[in-house]
Amino acid sequence: MKVFRLLVMLAFLLVGLIIGALNSQPLLIDFAFASIATTSGIAIIVALLAGVLIGGATILLVIALPLYSKLRQANKAAAAGRAEAKPAAPIVESRPTDGL
Repeated sequence: MKVFRLLVMLAFLLVGLIIGALNSQPLLIDFAFASIATTSGIAIIVALLAGVLIGGATILLVIALPLYSKLRQANKAAAAGRAEAKPAAPIVESRPTDGL
């Protein structure tokens, strides 16, 4: 599995390098308080990375954390149910005792 992760990481690195090499036009990003001079390839990669991070954070906040909270509550309820339950009597099988 580690080799697969390494190959995927290298593939994305290669794609990023290709995007950066093919999009080398200068670009000026102007904000209200500052401006950034960069190339279009770097701007594309930074925008993609920002989208991945914002999307991942949104998924974490909207889906993963509520599910984790429900799982914790279910585990607490199950633990409380086990503590209240009486231990079951051991099962004893009756065997005929005919001398064997």
